[in-house]
Amino acid sequence: MPIPPDAFFLDHGAGLPLQVQLRRQIIAAVTAGRFRAGEKLPSTRALARHLGVARVTVAQAFAELVSTDYLASRDRAGHFISDAIERHLEAEPAGSVPAPAPAVPRFDWDSKLEGRFGSARRSDRERDWRRFAYPFIYGQADPTLVDHAAWRDCAMRTLGRREFDSVTGDLYDADDAELVDHIARQILPRRGIAAHQGEILLTMGAQNALWLAAQVLLRPGASCAVEDPSYPGQREILSASGARLLPVPVDAHGLPPDAVPAGVAAVFTTASHQCPTNSTMPLARRKELLARAEAQGFAVVEDDYEFEMSFAGAPSPALKAIDRAGAVIYIGSFSKSVFPGVRLGYLVADPRFIAEARALRGMALRHPPGHMQRTLAHFLSLGHYDAQANRMRRAYARRRAVMLEAIAREGLHLASPEANGGSSFWLATGGVDSSALTETLKARDVLIEPGWPFFADPARGRGFFRLAYSSISAERIPEGIRRIAEAIRSEPHGNVMASRLTGPGRDGFQEEP
Repeated sequence: MPIPPDAFFLDHGAGLPLQVQLRRQIIAAVTAGRFRAGEKLPSTRALARHLGVARVTVAQAFAELVSTDYLASRDRAGHFISDAIERHLEAEPAGSVPAPAPAVPRFDWDSKLEGRFGSARRSDRERDWRRFAYPFIYGQADPTLVDHAAWRDCAMRTLGRREFDSVTGDLYDADDAELVDHIARQILPRRGIAAHQGEILLTMGAQNALWLAAQVLLRPGASCAVEDPSYPGQREILSASGARLLPVPVDAHGLPPDAVPAGVAAVFTTASHQCPTNSTMPLARRKELLARAEAQGFAVVEDDYEFEMSFAGAPSPALKAIDRAGAVIYIGSFSKSVFPGVRLGYLVADPRFIAEARALRGMALRHPPGHMQRTLAHFLSLGHYDAQANRMRRAYARRRAVMLEAIAREGLHLASPEANGGSSFWLATGGVDSSALTETLKARDVLIEPGWPFFADPARGRGFFRLAYSSISAERIPEGIRRIAEAIRSEPHGNVMASRLTGPGRDGFQEEP
């Protein structure tokens, strides 16, 4: 890749010869890895013109760097970063590189930053999860289930001449009308929700939707109720907002409405597939939660993730579908049904809330990328979304059955045995610390999710872990489960797993009595 002239800058008032400045700049860029072997430098004429110096100044700097093997000169082609630069740097004797410019005192960022965002960042995620042979992690895509050809065709339609003007313009605070229309007419009715355009706002996925909801609803110091355990990303957002989090332990049927503390501004819930237990809130309990919301004046934020993945008949209607008072803020996402990298989701709520959230979104990012919105609109309207969702549902149903059989055969124990949806299982360890288990399994090429990030008190998560099957093939599941069971049996207290996991414990989980 050619290095552009704009990559160089000389300070004519620095009191240091310009030729020396240029040499130092190239050496520093090579040493830092910004300039790499084989990359072509600008011509001496072009670089001299850009820097406002005589061409001989650049030529002499280049010649010196060629003599020291930083650059290579090729006839009729120009100057390139030397292919031998790595060996050259390793063997570089002390003092052969020009001394750096005098150090400037670093800006005191510690005095300017509170650290409230960085401190909430999760530390349990494995970025290179693909290197594991048995990745039981949640939320990543299986490329074999994504219709690449269909997505490519939709992207090509979006970037065609007919639509190019509309998708490259600034929508200000608006959304792609075709995508919003399809969500209103095709997606939301499947959850029993009727909504018009003024009640829908597109977001950069569910995480962005949760952030918008928290920012609009919660003033600093306000209280909100959250499920415990719950989605760690939600806790990150709420903790950074300055709100007071009140954890409500879930049971086998999700969030108990009668346990919601008085005086909260909002309740955050995953009613359809509780995260991470996958338990489903019964209809009677949903109605009770909405009645309390109406009586006590709190909003309900419903994260309806993975509603497409229900394996026990038709899914229950969303809370939003039976909300008569308009207290529910509904969050949906395409991250699981299309692929995570699409980063598109939506909020559905009262028009007054949507207007406020739209204004806030406009301050932060204007709107999600227009070309991604229109590509997804084509993907939906041409039937690719339904075809892919059906393909995923069939594949996940098979993987789920294989995993359930392997779990039973190896003597592992489901902590939420009645759960019948989603793409993961919530398991109890039988006295083994799931953090230690996670590290042990990494050495055995198995990746699981420990339970501690899901709890307000991380210590309560030591006895649990999550196994997902969205990123692992059915053929690999049995061996992966065997390795997990073997690791649990080899850990301290693992040999008492079967005898101590006897039935439902507190909060609806199976655990030690």
